[in-house]
Amino acid sequence: MYFLSEYLIHEVPDGFEILAVQPAEGDGLMRDIASVTRIAGPDEVYLYPDPVVLHNRGDLIQKALQSPKRCTIFTGIEEHKIFICDPDPASLLTVHVYDVTPPHPHLAGTLEVLEKAGIFGELEIRFCYHVNDIRETKADAYPCKAGGFSRTIDSDRLVGDEQVAGCMTARQVLRDCYGHDFPLIDICPANAVREEPFIARCCRAERSGVQTLNGKKGVVVHWGASPKQITDAVYACIHEWRNG
Repeated sequence: MYFLSEYLIHEVPDGFEILAVQPAEGDGLMRDIASVTRIAGPDEVYLYPDPVVLHNRGDLIQKALQSPKRCTIFTGIEEHKIFICDPDPASLLTVHVYDVTPPHPHLAGTLEVLEKAGIFGELEIRFCYHVNDIRETKADAYPCKAGGFSRTIDSDRLVGDEQVAGCMTARQVLRDCYGHDFPLIDICPANAVREEPFIARCCRAERSGVQTLNGKKGVVVHWGASPKQITDAVYACIHEWRNG
């Protein structure tokens, strides 16, 4: 066996067994086996059928939790294999994502792509998405035409008493344009935070960063944050949550 090996996935006639091994003393890369302990036999091991991203620990733990056996073997795209035995759901930290639609929920959509790629694998987290559909507000006017709305504050002249779905920025724009406030339905994702740790989107750059909102710890990213900025924000949030 290779001198750094601690475990072996051993194929047997009726499936696979998982072994804990200890190499014998010596100087070579390949060593005799000094001791073997069986962790799971074939009747306890499930071979996951599809290739996975092995670096995406959170995804693998969630898949293992749904497995019909106590141990699950995963095969990577490059054919390497790893296993998870007796997964613990408590080992995954849930990060709450606050975003809005329409148009496309940029933060939530970007996180889904990054998570699938395994960017957050080492953090051992999972995301819970809270995406507010602002159409459900039944407002008279909405922030912008990009959402496909028929009446918006960026394209239409308002009478003055319309109920507007908007945020702090919308309130300021309306006051600057009309000289008074409008009835406003707050749709800011950052103001909707109710769980922690969280990541939320906001169009005010000065609100970005790790912080406490509504008594909950998390991080806010700017409205059009890049995938790199979103990734860095998640890592900063989790570091603060676990070490702050």
